[in-house]
Amino acid sequence: MSPLASRWAARVLALAAGVGAALAQPPFGILPGLLGFALILVLIDRADGARPLRAAFLRGWLAGVGYFLVSLFWLTEPFQVNAVQQGWMAPFAVALVTAGMALFWGAAAMAYRVLAPRGVARVLVFAGVFAAIEWLRGHVLTGFPWDLPGEAWKAGSPVSQTASLAGAYGLTWLTLVIASAPAVIREGRKGGAVVACAAGLLAALFIYGAIRLGLAPATAPNAPLLRIVQADVRQESKYDPEIFSSIVQRYVSLTAAPAARTPDIVVWPEGAIPDAMEDYLAPGAWPREAIVKSLKAGQTLILGGYRLADANVDPPVVFNSLAAFRRQGDQLTPIGLYDKFRLVPFGEFLPFDALAGQLGIKTFVHVGDGFTAGPRPKPLRLAGLPTVQPLICYEALYPGFTREGAAASGLRPAWIVNVSNDAWFGATSGPWQHLNMASYRAIEEGLPMVRATPTGVSAVIDAFGRPLASLPEGALGVIDRPLPPALEPTPFSRFGDGPFAVMVAASLAFGRWRRTRP
Repeated sequence: MSPLASRWAARVLALAAGVGAALAQPPFGILPGLLGFALILVLIDRADGARPLRAAFLRGWLAGVGYFLVSLFWLTEPFQVNAVQQGWMAPFAVALVTAGMALFWGAAAMAYRVLAPRGVARVLVFAGVFAAIEWLRGHVLTGFPWDLPGEAWKAGSPVSQTASLAGAYGLTWLTLVIASAPAVIREGRKGGAVVACAAGLLAALFIYGAIRLGLAPATAPNAPLLRIVQADVRQESKYDPEIFSSIVQRYVSLTAAPAARTPDIVVWPEGAIPDAMEDYLAPGAWPREAIVKSLKAGQTLILGGYRLADANVDPPVVFNSLAAFRRQGDQLTPIGLYDKFRLVPFGEFLPFDALAGQLGIKTFVHVGDGFTAGPRPKPLRLAGLPTVQPLICYEALYPGFTREGAAASGLRPAWIVNVSNDAWFGATSGPWQHLNMASYRAIEEGLPMVRATPTGVSAVIDAFGRPLASLPEGALGVIDRPLPPALEPTPFSRFGDGPFAVMVAASLAFGRWRRTRP
């Protein structure tokens, strides 16, 4: 094969390796696809020619393109809500985001090529560099930690329980070590030993997880009863004022549906009612009266929506919020409020807003003035009920929010509530991926999670990340389930990403030692 043909074959293989690694993620669950990382390592090692670093970057970037193209193809769906005006943007948005996310993998490939020693120790350097770059992807410019390699294991499975020790980033390092080890299998006895150690590591993770899952406590008999309402309201329907009343009626009728035991807490999703809270919850407004009638005395309603904090300024201050109300007599009394901290770039706010306005980009992306970010997440005290940590929509992608809130407030919550508007994803893999990633926050913290979405997937998730009950995409109904018990604080809830930092530092230090050793 000519050098030119060989280079093109390597590029195609890099793209295919990224696709294979992405197919390991739910809902596909093709775990052998993780071996794509071994192929990526081999291809970067073989990057040669006059500019080997440039070749390594290109192969890493192409692998990233394949990975994120599969992981993020659901990004076309939000543009179909207003397909006439915005549908044409969909392929450009997917291409831009995919290419941008892939830059992280290109940078990781180039850094690995600079730092990697000769010999089998380079597997550890590969895992350390790529895991560190994935951490950066989750933090740079607010971050976007969608489909971390460590979250390829289905939440609630034995291997996923390792996130309770080192979080999703620590599990990413371990996953990359295991998945890339076969790249050195042909390098004599040392290569075989590395593969055997990787297999032993995988077995150890499985055994640890199986033991942990076997220690699950029983639900307390006096645990609060939850009702999650999923009204199956499509995103495009929310912009039709003629069906506003039917949306409200869906939610209140499901809330008031008969039950053997009256739920203590009713949870509606993010953006359940397509109007400002100040309007539909205003005294005398008919939606407020309908909501009050759907609740029984003493019941608590948790819902997501937007609120105008100050409409008298220009631009107005608007928050994406979660609010808790309790019916007391014939009144709906507010008992808790949380404003979303981590907003979606280009969806809820426009980065570099002033510059974008001057360049005319602000009008192009249709974000308007967007939302204002709230304070960093802290637990909510709800009188007479277990303390809860709210997470709105994609805040559930970020490891550590709950532990940071507990540290700042000195109060550990008993559960996590995640209200989300997954209707934006449409009927794609997006809702299932979001469910899996959110469930990792339960594993990391040792806390149960309740997820409410308008179109699915809504679920009650135990502290091990296992869905105990769920409503799939397109389902209309409710989930009535007692709140699962919380576990003792996990190592991750105590130390956060500290163990992960040790893993990365140790692998890079070992690689440097191997490079300098005669």
